[in-house]
Amino acid sequence: MKTKKTPSPTSKKSAIIFGLAGLTVLGLAAAMFLAPYIRSVLDTRITQSEATLQISMSGWSPAVINAKTGQTVAITMINLDHKFHTDGGGWHNFAVPDFGVNEPVAPKQTRTFTFTPTRAGEYVFYCDICCGGKNNPFMRGKLIVT
Repeated sequence: MKTKKTPSPTSKKSAIIFGLAGLTVLGLAAAMFLAPYIRSVLDTRITQSEATLQISMSGWSPAVINAKTGQTVAITMINLDHKFHTDGGGWHNFAVPDFGVNEPVAPKQTRTFTFTPTRAGEYVFYCDICCGGKNNPFMRGKLIVT
C-alpha cells in the first residue's frame, strides 16, 4: 500500500511565494502593455479643444475649426447681429448634422456649448436660420477632425 506524502510546510510556503511572484510579474507586464492605451483614453477625457466663432449676416469668422476624434470641443459663438434684422430676427445657429449638433444663439448674445466628434474627416458646419442658410457659402464653415 502506498502512502500519500503530505507536502512540508516549507514547500507550501515556497509554492505560495512562487505563485505570488508569478502573478506580480504578469500584472506588471499587463500594466506595461496597457499603459499607452490607458493614457490615450484618459487624455481624450481631459483634453478639450476650444474655438471662438463670430457669426453675422456676413458669415462665420473664422470659417475653419480643427478638432481631434474623441476630444471634447468647446465652441463659443458670438452673434454680432441685432434683433432688427428682417431675415431670421438676428438669430443664428451652429449646425453639424453628422454629430447631432444644432445650437442657436440669440441676437447680440454669446453662447458656449460642447460636443465630441467621433469620426475623423471634414464636415460642414453652417447657420441655417437666415441669409440663404447652408446653401450660402458665407454661412458655411469647415470642421476638420483628425
